[in-house]
Amino acid sequence: MVKRLYILLILVLIPLSIVKTSTNTKPHTSNTYGTIIINKINLKEELFPIGSDENTIERHVSILKESNEDLMIIAAHSGIGPIAYFQELDKLELNDEIILIIENKKTIYKVKEIWEEKKNGYINFNKEKNKQLILTTCSPNKEGYQLVINCIEKESI
Repeated sequence: MVKRLYILLILVLIPLSIVKTSTNTKPHTSNTYGTIIINKINLKEELFPIGSDENTIERHVSILKESNEDLMIIAAHSGIGPIAYFQELDKLELNDEIILIIENKKTIYKVKEIWEEKKNGYINFNKEKNKQLILTTCSPNKEGYQLVINCIEKESI
C-alpha cells in the first residue's frame, strides 16, 4: 500500500528590492546541525536544527519541521541574491547525488524523481521505504509553481 503524504510548505517570497546584499552570508558553524552538499551545482551549505532562529529560508537552507530521521525536507530560495541557495537546483537530473551530513553521519542520496507542482502550501509525494530527501524551491520556469526533487538513500557511512 502506497502512503500519500501531504506536507504543509510555507515559502516566504522576499521581493528583490528588500533583499540586502551581505558579505557575510555564511552561517556560524557553532550551532549547526549538519551540511548539505550537491557537487553538481557547487553547493555546500550548513543546516541548522529545527526550531533554531537560523533554520529559515530568509537566512539559509531550511529543514522543514515535518522532517524526521527517515524523511528530510529541505527548502531554500532560488532566483538571484545572496540567499538563493537553490538557484541552480533545476540543473539536477535523475541519479545525481546529494550528500547530507547530519550529526556526523554521512548519507548519500540519489535523485529519483523531479517534478513541478502548483504552489498551494503542500508538497504531494509518495513515502519511500528507505530514507528519503525532498528538496524544494520556487519553479524557475512556471510562476506559481514549485520544483520538487525526490531523492532516496543510496548509502550511509
